[in-house]
Amino acid sequence: MLTTPAVRVLRPSALGDALAVLNEDPVANAFVTARVLESGLEHPYLGGDMWGYYRGGRLASLCYAGANLVPVRADAAAVDAFAERALRQGRRCSSLVGPAGPTARLWTRLEPHWGPARELRPRQPLLATRATPAGIAPDPLVRRVRKDEMDLVFPAAVAMFTEEVGISPLSAEDGGLAYQSRVAETVGTGRCFARIEDGRVVFKAEIGAVTPEVCQLQGVWTAPDRRGRGLATAGLATVIAHALAETSPVVSLYVNDFNAPALAVYRRLGFTRSGTLMSVLF
Repeated sequence: MLTTPAVRVLRPSALGDALAVLNEDPVANAFVTARVLESGLEHPYLGGDMWGYYRGGRLASLCYAGANLVPVRADAAAVDAFAERALRQGRRCSSLVGPAGPTARLWTRLEPHWGPARELRPRQPLLATRATPAGIAPDPLVRRVRKDEMDLVFPAAVAMFTEEVGISPLSAEDGGLAYQSRVAETVGTGRCFARIEDGRVVFKAEIGAVTPEVCQLQGVWTAPDRRGRGLATAGLATVIAHALAETSPVVSLYVNDFNAPALAVYRRLGFTRSGTLMSVLF
């Protein structure tokens, strides 16, 4: 086993260097960049640790170690160093997610100790767009969810999470309180959009990670009995228009490569491929 004197936990004084690394690929690094910008690398607000891998005295790679373990611009040596640090610490995350190559190598190092995973998603296309969709009319009934509508949107959010991840967020040790807090935050910041009919959410989507360069869509969901009718296409056209006008010049998302219906919708909306991510779910 290697030793890892080159890996250290970053402090606020390293903020500029960390952002320089993250800004080399703003789309792929949107989630981590948003966390860093929101927290300033202040540990109580970061939601975890930020590990830095130094080469020749300079910061070369990062790894966010929170609820997700996320390698950033990590070559083989950096991945190996991060893996050793993770093994010493023990598993505290619920998933690994990041660029496919480094994440696959990281999982190879961790799997003998942390495996088996509940699910592997080795090829998740990372998509992005800079323009409102051409030839698609936005859905005028899709709007921001109000704070007093949390009780309407939360069941839809739980259904989306359960379908996407394979387990209900309500089965967590806290009974879903952390997930409820996250949904409430997206509602409270005006980043949750939905089409509500007769007191029921039939389509929803959220603007998740936000940086000056890019924002990331998440939580896209259509009620099962309303699928195949174009609600997601028109609804996302509305959300993309809001995001581009009010948030960031690029809108991104990632999707499972086996989700053919979703990929078809995103192609219609003008998304193009920016990279490939991988997720390991525990």
